[in-house]
Amino acid sequence: MPDAWSLAAIATTFLLYIGVLTSAGTVLATLVFRTPNMKSVAIRFACLGLVCALLGFLLDGAALTGDASGMTDTAMLGLLWVTPVGTALSFRVIGLALVITGLAFGRLGLWVSAPGAFLALWSFVTVGHIYERDRLWLDALLMIHLTIIALWIGILTPLRRLARDGAASAAAQLGHRFGRLAVFVVPLLILAGLVMSYVLVGSIAALFGTGYGQMLMVKVAVVAGLLGLGALNKVRFVPRLMAGDKQAAKHLSWSIAFEWVAFCVILLTTAVLTSVLSLPS
Repeated sequence: MPDAWSLAAIATTFLLYIGVLTSAGTVLATLVFRTPNMKSVAIRFACLGLVCALLGFLLDGAALTGDASGMTDTAMLGLLWVTPVGTALSFRVIGLALVITGLAFGRLGLWVSAPGAFLALWSFVTVGHIYERDRLWLDALLMIHLTIIALWIGILTPLRRLARDGAASAAAQLGHRFGRLAVFVVPLLILAGLVMSYVLVGSIAALFGTGYGQMLMVKVAVVAGLLGLGALNKVRFVPRLMAGDKQAAKHLSWSIAFEWVAFCVILLTTAVLTSVLSLPS
């Protein structure tokens, strides 16, 4: 059973993922698909990401000292600042600050927010298990993986809002445009995930015989369910919505709600993997 500090690290990391991926994804979805104005959504999640980034850094300080004093020990935090953990924090703070600043200037400001979104996403490449492998191609693969996930998350809220508010035609068009892109990027998302999983775990035995591998299998199972929901939206609900079926909007809205649940489970398992579990030896 994880102790209180481990649980705090898991919760903070989970909320950090939610904050960064949702705010960055909302910005990217607005640029790529010209979605309705989701400025307030992006700002709220960017603020969540900032708070959790700072809290996570302080919790890392506590982990070094073994007690709460590490959260305020300036000497210890100074040492932590010059490690990859401090580098990741700087990318997150700068990136999310750019996201928030750009959004204050409307659509033109998206060109300020977009680089901030990529900086915030890049922060996850500068620390963690993939970073420790010290392979540039793996870093690039993780960045592609994160960008696709963020874009997928970013499309969910505007698509569900359109479907729920009765804007069937707009929802159908947005869902159709995302579906056309998903045909190309989702296979890339799957391939990137499989390659990174293989590199990290290293063998079938480790996949089944270690806590890390078993948690990774849970994540893969939920991802499979998420892909099924995405396929259902593309081949059934969106075409029915385009054909004028009003019930399809309700079904699409519920399907997106389940996608959100799946993403939350995926990000929670990822938080466990990156916060408290060690790689198979």
